[in-house]
This record gives sequence, C-alpha cells and structure tokens, in this order.
Amino acid sequence: MDTAFFIIAKLVGALLRVETWLVIALAASIIALLRLKHRTALWVTTITFVCVVALCVFPVGGSLLARIEQTYPANPTLGQIDGIIILGGGGDLDVFRRWGQPELSEGGDRYTAALALAKRHPEAVVVFTGGSGALRDALGTEKSESDLAQTFFAAHDIIEPRLIIERHSRNTAENARLSFDLIQPEAAQSWVLITSAFHMPRAMRSFETAGWQNVTAYPVDYRTASFEDHTGWNFERNLSNLNILIRELVGQLAYRLTLR
Repeated sequence: MDTAFFIIAKLVGALLRVETWLVIALAASIIALLRLKHRTALWVTTITFVCVVALCVFPVGGSLLARIEQTYPANPTLGQIDGIIILGGGGDLDVFRRWGQPELSEGGDRYTAALALAKRHPEAVVVFTGGSGALRDALGTEKSESDLAQTFFAAHDIIEPRLIIERHSRNTAENARLSFDLIQPEAAQSWVLITSAFHMPRAMRSFETAGWQNVTAYPVDYRTASFEDHTGWNFERNLSNLNILIRELVGQLAYRLTLR
C-alpha cells in the first residue's frame, strides 16, 4: 500500500509541474498548426509566451509560499533537547552515487543546521531519516541518501552510537513512522525536527500522526523574499518556487485525506 501511494504520488507530482503544462501547451500548438488551425495555434502560443515571460519576471506564487514558510518561527529558542531529527532531501544523491562525495543540494541547509545544533547540544542524539525519494528507486537501491548523510556526519565526527540512521523511508509519512519505530521515543523526551520551511507543516503533521511528542519545529532552507527583491529575470527560481507551492498544497491535502 505504501509503495502504491509512493508511485502514484510521484506520477501525480510530475503531472502537476508547471513545465509539464508548458510542454503540453507547445505540443497543442504544434498539433493545431499541423491541422492548419492557425488561429488556435496563435492563441495557445501567445498565452504560453505571456505565461513564460510573467514567470521569468515575477515571483509567481511567492506570496503564498511565504505564508507556508511562516507557519513556524525561524530560529526557535531551544532548551535541553534529547535529539535532533533531520529529514532527507538536502543531499544530491545522484552526484554522491557517481563521485562518492556527500554533495549537498539546494536543501543542504538541513544538514548544516543539524550540524550546528549538534555542536551546540553535544548531549543530543542525531537522527537522520530518509532513503531515496526517486521513482526509479521505488523497488530498492544500492545507495540512498542515508549513506550520503552517514558520510557527511562522519566527516564531522558524528558517528554511531550518537548518529542514528533510518534508511528505508521514501516520503514524509514514512520518515515519521519508520523513525518512530526505530527510536521508540519516550513521552518525556524533547526533539527538534529540521526540514525546509515550506515542508515543515506537512512534516509536523506526519510526526504528530506517527505518535511523536514534544517535537519543536526548526525550519531552514527558506526560498522566498519580498516581492520587490525577487522581481527580476529569474525563470529557474520562480519556476522552482511555484512548483514547490503546488506540490506542498496538494501534498498537504493528500496527507489530510489519507491521515498521514
């Protein structure tokens, strides 16, 4: 059931990406031209062009994504903590598989923030949860992001038994459930959860559903700025943020409906 949910989620996610619909629009324009429907082709091409230009210049979706990022405060005050939980998604697994070096991706703040907290709280265990979230690895893989994380933290002298690795989860719900089964946290223990700010609401919901208690959200990897600061010619950034917004809104809805 979990594998089916994972595969369906990945396929739906690919369909919801903005670039998928841009390609569909271009294909529709070509088909219209081949059928000599020039007016239809002109309209479809014009609308697509306007959308691309708008996405290049304006932070489309930025205001809504910022609201998600504001759900939990940045740099929360922490007292005594028993453990630091890092969600996978901050490492470049493809590069790691080829070169063997723990390369960090755009979400690498998850790793660096965890490392900083681990140094400030030497009494806390460090828990990394995450395997591979790629569809091609749905049935298993030789190396996952857990191997990357183990290499990264070992380079900074954080190793077993302080470092605890959960290797099999593929999405946020599995992060929460499998790490809970592995750790068996006590009700009196306090934990810090580190993930990207845009992802934190869904992550906290999944951890609460899995039975985790006394978890403090520690959001990192912020993607938004003011509308003025992010207005300019940057298609890649604006496209990425819009895709994140769509994915998180749909993901939050799906998790609510499936009680994850």
